[in-house]
Amino acid sequence: MCQHQPQCPPADAPDREAALLIAFHPEQGWWLLCNGVVIFDDTGELLPDGRSIPARRALCERAT
Repeated sequence: MCQHQPQCPPADAPDREAALLIAFHPEQGWWLLCNGVVIFDDTGELLPDGRSIPARRALCERAT
C-alpha cells in the first residue's frame, strides 16, 4: 500500500500509528493512515482487514 521511502509500518505492526496521514476529517472524528488504518478521535482503530482496536481513552476515563 505504502509508496513512501522508508515505507510506513504495516497495519499489523505495533507502531502502525506512525504511518503517514493521508486523509483527515476531524469534523467526523477520523483519520486515515497510509497503511490503511483508520484512527478515531476516541483512539479506537479500524484495521484494513476489518478488525477493530478498542479505544484506549475510554479505558483511561473509566479508571479515574
